[in-house]
Amino acid sequence: DERPVAAGGAGTGARPLLAGDRGGFVDRHGLWSDEQFAAAAQLRRVVDELGLEMVRVCFTDQHGVLRGKTLTRAALPGALRSGITAPSSLLLKDTAGRTTYPVFEALALDGHTGFAGAGDVVLVPDPTTFRVLPWSRRTGLLLADLHHPDGRAVPFCTRALLRSQLDRLAERDLALTVGTELEFHVLAPADAPFDALDAERTNRPGRPGAAPAVRPTTPGAQLLKADTLDGVDGLVEELHRGLTLLDLPLRSIELEFGPSQFEVTLDAGDAAKVADDVVLCRTAIKQVCRRQGLHATFMSRPLGADSASAGWHLHQSLRRPTTGEPVFAATAPGEPLSSTGMAWLAGLLEHAAPATAFTTPTVNGYKRYLPHSLAPDRVVWGRDNRGAMVRVVAGHDGAGAHLENRCGEPAANPYLHILSQVVSGLDGVDRDLVPGPPSENPYREGAPRLPATLGEAVDALDTAAVFRRALGDAVVDWYVHLKRAEFARYLAEVSDWEQREYLDLL
Repeated sequence: DERPVAAGGAGTGARPLLAGDRGGFVDRHGLWSDEQFAAAAQLRRVVDELGLEMVRVCFTDQHGVLRGKTLTRAALPGALRSGITAPSSLLLKDTAGRTTYPVFEALALDGHTGFAGAGDVVLVPDPTTFRVLPWSRRTGLLLADLHHPDGRAVPFCTRALLRSQLDRLAERDLALTVGTELEFHVLAPADAPFDALDAERTNRPGRPGAAPAVRPTTPGAQLLKADTLDGVDGLVEELHRGLTLLDLPLRSIELEFGPSQFEVTLDAGDAAKVADDVVLCRTAIKQVCRRQGLHATFMSRPLGADSASAGWHLHQSLRRPTTGEPVFAATAPGEPLSSTGMAWLAGLLEHAAPATAFTTPTVNGYKRYLPHSLAPDRVVWGRDNRGAMVRVVAGHDGAGAHLENRCGEPAANPYLHILSQVVSGLDGVDRDLVPGPPSENPYREGAPRLPATLGEAVDALDTAAVFRRALGDAVVDWYVHLKRAEFARYLAEVSDWEQREYLDLL
């Protein structure tokens, strides 16, 4: 009720909170805004009206993977009142589910207590993220933020980490607009269905089971070929249905160059919302494909993808939140961007090496950095040049001027991916950096190279003062520790390449 109090209303600060919900964890620690309280009331009405029976409450972990619990309809009000608990050790695991910290010893991550003994963290649902899942009968989904049981924010909640960096922009009357091009592969089973498991396919911490045998779903060399896309029209139709019924701002579903390779693009929007949208988009694509007997993967370079690895091209620009005025639009004839835009660009180039630990967080993603492949391998920028790490798009009327960073992989945690751009770009603006001239030959010798491995990128992040200032030592040390553990497992594994290369020869 937004009527003024003098007119019998409660004013714009009214919170539709049932008496039985007062005093819960969310209310006691002041964790929701008025908008979230209103959204919670609305979602409870939707659950009743649609007869939903289950709601998945999930958070995005450090690797960009959704984790959480499925609640019954009866349990939902309690979760909205006080959240749900989950083991804190979920935040200490590498990509193979191995806990990389000694949680049953005295453990404090640089003073951040609450992780010893695999104690609880609290998942606090964000009601504004509520969706009804169109592919799962009578089921909804909520994204959550992480708090300790005493109400403190968990420092390693990546969703909250992004918002803290966007707050730094807001202090300067700046806001980030982001657009997404997300590539992925859709594969078919080569023999047994994907849901047919045996002992070789099962996982244990630190040792994933065997990957399923797969075959391509499209032939390749097919960029934007209409007939080939029509050949998988049933899949395209189901993807369109699933994504649009989730209220995601889907712009296109496209064929990319390689076998089995697709791309979806989403409308540009506020950075925090786009990060949530990417999380929902990826889980939607995987779950829709699974129901079609197919497997969608956001791994950058799966076997068979030699001709075209998958990337995540992140478009970005700044605006004035108070007026909506575009900040990157050039103010001088012949210039590609404004001085602020050029400084932001310079920041992306200056900090490209440490940022890749966030934009390309897997061992596999670095195998995409190849010359003359429409993927970058050097730290350069160019005007409308798709071989450069950062492509500057001036826009037809200047108002659409923006940057496209092409170095990311589609498996990246979207909050950390976008966060890395804010930290880098804002440092360029604050220091008034200059990017130098554009490159006409983005694969030229002599240009600084992007990190060649995940280990190299993590080492660069470990020593990057700009990220330590922005995120704090505890966050950088935590992430570096996790990724070094992952990279060490990779180095210790005897690969098929080694077996082929040496077993018979030596």
